[in-house]
Amino acid sequence: QVQLVESGGGLVQAGGSLRLSCRASGRTFSSYVMGWFRQAPGKDREFVAYITWTGGIKYYADSVKGRFTISSDNAKNTMYLQMNSLKAEDTAVYYCAVNSGMLTVRPGSYDYWGPGTQVTVSS
Repeated sequence: QVQLVESGGGLVQAGGSLRLSCRASGRTFSSYVMGWFRQAPGKDREFVAYITWTGGIKYYADSVKGRFTISSDNAKNTMYLQMNSLKAEDTAVYYCAVNSGMLTVRPGSYDYWGPGTQVTVSS
């Protein structure tokens, strides 16, 4: 079992920044892929970014490329999402998720999920 807990969400003005954290526990993660997803009201859950646990591979959705940065700190079992130049359309609940090594943007391919953290960007 893997437990994931997100933190760092909040209310920010358009153009501002937030850093989300996702702390993992319960198993070793050396071969895992960790991802960030988001879900706005009335919309499907969408991919934001993923990173291999070693940090060697990162991939971003086009909508956040150049504004968001995903990273990880293996010593802390924690993944981060630095979000800059936030827009109103970034408003959503942000979730972190883990799978056992598949480089994929499909939410259904992730095995474990955190409860989510709300990000609200005011325009």
